[in-house]
Amino acid sequence: MTDPDIDIEHAPKTADFDAFFAEQAEQQPRQALALFGQTYTLPESLPILFTLQAERLQASEDPNDVRRMLTALYGGDVLDEWAEHGLTDKQLGILLIWSAAAIRSPGKVSMERAAELYAEEAAGKAPGPNRAARRTKKKPKAGSSGKRS
Repeated sequence: MTDPDIDIEHAPKTADFDAFFAEQAEQQPRQALALFGQTYTLPESLPILFTLQAERLQASEDPNDVRRMLTALYGGDVLDEWAEHGLTDKQLGILLIWSAAAIRSPGKVSMERAAELYAEEAAGKAPGPNRAARRTKKKPKAGSSGKRS
Protein backbone atom coordinates (compact mmCIF):
# COMPACT_ATOMS: atom_id res chain seq x y z
CA MET A 1 0.00 0.00 0.00
CA THR A 2 1.34 3.42 -0.94
CA ASP A 3 1.26 6.49 1.27
CA PRO A 4 -1.14 8.94 -0.38
CA ASP A 5 0.88 11.91 0.96
CA ILE A 6 3.97 10.92 -1.08
CA ASP A 7 3.98 11.93 -4.74
CA ILE A 8 6.29 9.29 -6.24
CA GLU A 9 6.22 10.80 -9.71
CA HIS A 10 7.62 14.10 -8.47
CA ALA A 11 9.96 12.76 -5.80
CA PRO A 12 13.58 13.84 -6.23
CA LYS A 13 15.95 11.37 -7.83
CA THR A 14 18.45 9.55 -5.68
CA ALA A 15 21.53 11.70 -5.12
CA ASP A 16 24.32 9.75 -6.82
CA PHE A 17 27.53 10.74 -5.06
CA ASP A 18 29.47 8.02 -6.87
CA ALA A 19 28.80 9.77 -10.17
CA PHE A 20 29.32 13.23 -8.69
CA PHE A 21 32.67 12.38 -7.11
CA ALA A 22 33.81 10.68 -10.33
CA GLU A 23 33.00 13.88 -12.25
CA GLN A 24 34.68 16.08 -9.64
CA ALA A 25 37.82 13.97 -9.27
CA GLU A 26 40.94 15.95 -10.02
CA GLN A 27 43.26 14.10 -12.30
CA GLN A 28 46.46 15.34 -10.70
CA PRO A 29 49.64 13.33 -10.92
CA ARG A 30 50.08 10.98 -7.99
CA GLN A 31 53.31 11.29 -6.03
CA ALA A 32 55.63 8.30 -5.94
CA LEU A 33 58.37 7.64 -3.41
CA ALA A 34 61.14 5.10 -2.99
CA LEU A 35 61.90 3.47 0.35
CA PHE A 36 64.02 0.39 1.05
CA GLY A 37 64.20 -0.54 -2.63
CA GLN A 38 60.44 -0.38 -3.18
CA THR A 39 58.45 2.28 -5.02
CA TYR A 40 55.13 3.37 -3.54
CA THR A 41 52.53 5.57 -5.22
CA LEU A 42 50.47 7.71 -2.90
CA PRO A 43 46.70 7.99 -3.32
CA GLU A 44 45.18 10.88 -5.27
CA SER A 45 43.66 12.35 -2.12
CA LEU A 46 44.10 11.82 1.60
CA PRO A 47 41.98 8.83 2.68
CA ILE A 48 39.63 9.55 5.59
CA LEU A 49 40.97 6.40 7.27
CA PHE A 50 44.40 8.05 7.41
CA THR A 51 42.97 11.17 9.03
CA LEU A 52 40.96 9.17 11.56
CA GLN A 53 43.91 6.96 12.44
CA ALA A 54 46.19 10.00 12.82
CA GLU A 55 43.77 11.41 15.42
CA ARG A 56 43.51 8.05 17.17
CA LEU A 57 47.30 7.61 17.24
CA GLN A 58 47.78 10.65 19.43
CA ALA A 59 46.29 8.69 22.32
CA SER A 60 47.34 5.18 21.26
CA GLU A 61 50.44 3.05 21.44
CA ASP A 62 48.83 0.14 19.59
CA PRO A 63 50.95 -0.80 16.55
CA ASN A 64 47.78 -1.94 14.77
CA ASP A 65 46.61 1.68 14.66
CA VAL A 66 49.86 2.62 12.91
CA ARG A 67 49.51 -0.39 10.62
CA ARG A 68 45.99 0.64 9.51
CA MET A 69 47.11 4.22 8.86
CA LEU A 70 50.06 3.08 6.74
CA THR A 71 47.87 0.66 4.82
CA ALA A 72 45.55 3.55 3.90
CA LEU A 73 48.48 5.36 2.25
CA TYR A 74 50.82 2.66 0.98
CA GLY A 75 48.66 -0.47 0.77
CA GLY A 76 49.64 -3.80 2.28
CA ASP A 77 51.31 -4.31 5.63
CA VAL A 78 54.42 -2.18 5.24
CA LEU A 79 55.01 -1.51 8.95
CA ASP A 80 56.75 -4.82 9.70
CA GLU A 81 58.74 -4.68 6.47
CA TRP A 82 59.97 -1.15 7.20
CA ALA A 83 60.70 -2.01 10.84
CA GLU A 84 62.84 -4.94 9.69
CA HIS A 85 64.81 -2.50 7.53
CA GLY A 86 65.46 -0.34 10.60
CA LEU A 87 63.00 2.52 10.09
CA THR A 88 62.99 4.71 13.20
CA ASP A 89 60.04 6.49 14.76
CA LYS A 90 61.56 9.82 13.68
CA GLN A 91 61.91 8.61 10.09
CA LEU A 92 58.33 7.35 10.13
CA GLY A 93 57.12 10.71 11.43
CA ILE A 94 58.98 12.57 8.68
CA LEU A 95 57.67 10.15 6.07
CA LEU A 96 54.07 10.60 7.22
CA ILE A 97 54.32 14.41 7.28
CA TRP A 98 55.86 14.43 3.82
CA SER A 99 53.34 11.92 2.46
CA ALA A 100 50.30 13.86 3.70
CA ALA A 101 51.71 17.08 2.21
CA ALA A 102 52.59 15.32 -1.08
CA ILE A 103 49.04 14.03 -1.41
CA ARG A 104 47.51 17.45 -0.78
CA SER A 105 49.99 19.39 -2.95
CA PRO A 106 52.55 17.25 -4.79
CA GLY A 107 55.99 18.83 -4.88
CA LYS A 108 55.22 21.61 -2.38
CA VAL A 109 56.97 20.16 0.69
CA SER A 110 60.52 18.84 0.49
CA MET A 111 61.83 16.00 2.61
CA GLU A 112 64.00 18.55 4.42
CA ARG A 113 60.95 20.69 5.23
CA ALA A 114 59.08 17.60 6.45
CA ALA A 115 62.02 16.89 8.79
CA GLU A 116 61.85 20.49 10.09
CA LEU A 117 58.11 20.18 10.66
CA TYR A 118 58.66 16.90 12.49
CA ALA A 119 61.28 18.52 14.73
CA GLU A 120 58.97 21.45 15.47
CA GLU A 121 56.13 19.08 16.32
CA ALA A 122 58.38 16.94 18.51
CA ALA A 123 59.64 20.02 20.35
CA GLY A 124 56.07 21.16 20.95
CA LYS A 125 55.18 17.82 22.50
CA ALA A 126 57.77 18.12 25.25
CA PRO A 127 55.91 17.81 28.55
CA GLY A 128 55.68 21.04 30.48
CA PRO A 129 55.51 21.30 34.24
CA ASN A 130 52.21 20.22 35.67
CA ARG A 131 49.83 22.63 37.36
CA ALA A 132 51.08 21.98 40.90
CA ALA A 133 54.70 22.47 39.85
CA ARG A 134 53.83 25.78 38.17
CA ARG A 135 52.06 27.00 41.30
CA THR A 136 55.04 26.27 43.52
CA LYS A 137 57.32 28.26 41.21
CA LYS A 138 55.21 31.44 41.46
CA LYS A 139 56.66 34.02 43.78
CA PRO A 140 54.43 36.41 45.72
CA LYS A 141 54.43 40.04 44.60
CA ALA A 142 56.62 42.44 46.54
CA GLY A 143 54.78 43.71 49.63
CA SER A 144 52.27 40.86 49.48
CA SER A 145 52.03 37.93 51.80
CA GLY A 146 50.32 35.91 49.12
CA LYS A 147 47.18 35.67 51.26
CA ARG A 148 43.85 37.15 50.35
CA SER A 149 42.39 39.73 52.62
